[in-house]
Amino acid sequence: MNFTCTKSDITFGVKIASRAVGSGSTLPILAGIKMQTKGSELQLIATDLERAIMVTVPIENKGSEGAYVLNGQLLSKITGMLPDDKLSMKLDENGDKVVISSGTATFELLLQPVEDYPQLPEPPKETLLTIRRDRLVRALERTAFAAMSARETSRLNLTGVDIVTKGDKLRMVATNGYRLALKEEMLSGKTVEGEYLIDADTLKELHSILGGFSDETIKVAHKSDHLFFITSKMIFAARVIQEEYPNIERVIPKENKMGLYLNRDALFGALQRAEITTTPESGAVILEVTDSLLYIRSSSAEKGQTEESIPLLKPADPIKISFRGEYLIDALRRMSSSEVVLWLKDSESAGLLETVDDEEDQGFLYVCMPIRMD
Repeated sequence: MNFTCTKSDITFGVKIASRAVGSGSTLPILAGIKMQTKGSELQLIATDLERAIMVTVPIENKGSEGAYVLNGQLLSKITGMLPDDKLSMKLDENGDKVVISSGTATFELLLQPVEDYPQLPEPPKETLLTIRRDRLVRALERTAFAAMSARETSRLNLTGVDIVTKGDKLRMVATNGYRLALKEEMLSGKTVEGEYLIDADTLKELHSILGGFSDETIKVAHKSDHLFFITSKMIFAARVIQEEYPNIERVIPKENKMGLYLNRDALFGALQRAEITTTPESGAVILEVTDSLLYIRSSSAEKGQTEESIPLLKPADPIKISFRGEYLIDALRRMSSSEVVLWLKDSESAGLLETVDDEEDQGFLYVCMPIRMD
């Protein structure tokens, strides 16, 4: 292997592939990035066995095709600090090191056994659907945050995002048992019906990665126990969690008739301020409607108390209810609408938060369980 490429291309490829490098794995080979040349392209491959990424960058190939594995952390540091706009990479004469040259700087990196590197799962030729990149990013942003981390629970179904494809719709849902985020996106064509539970942390990585691509559309495919997200330069494979997802229809409120119409920024700011004096255990914030105002309060024995009022945009009946402030803030932060409505039934039933007349937030809803008040 012997090739040259630009610093920007190799840095981009290594940065993307590094998102799937195995950290703290019992398999040392997973700390590496596999690099293989195919004609005028360099493929950079990484996996932690839960997710896998293959990203391609253009090169000027000056040798035969081949593959080797280099330590991902070292490669990331080196490519990010190269002194020149171009670099060359080639095997040394003994074939046990890679020589990286850029300007007057030269690095020699030891190879890891390429035969020990896991085989990347390959996507099928048939795709489930094609979706606009901005819509996929939007759906990921508005759902993945609501799931639990694998460090917090042994219930794998609560650590994932449930992805459902049916007709001309894509639906994503995530919940931790106390809140639920749902986003539906319309597709330009019909999709193959299916349901796939994917680790939320994996999809958060995908969300971050997609911002670096300019593709207008993303292809989604399924094969065996992997779901694939495909751009013109990248294949992102996510392992499907083999667990049954909770029945969300029983969770989404159907009888919440009281709507609190509010300015999103006003509510967001007031909740952030109220959260300062919440107790660490519950994070409880009390919402109380009096006349045409919504009062937002919090208190703790260690910190003190906060009280603020914001105007209701429409009249509402008196009600008093408590939520974990952080949960409402998380949802409001991801909404783009200037106006939101919090649908309530009583002080002991779940609240339903939606936006009003916003195209980006269309198909988004957020359910939050209340906290019992003393």
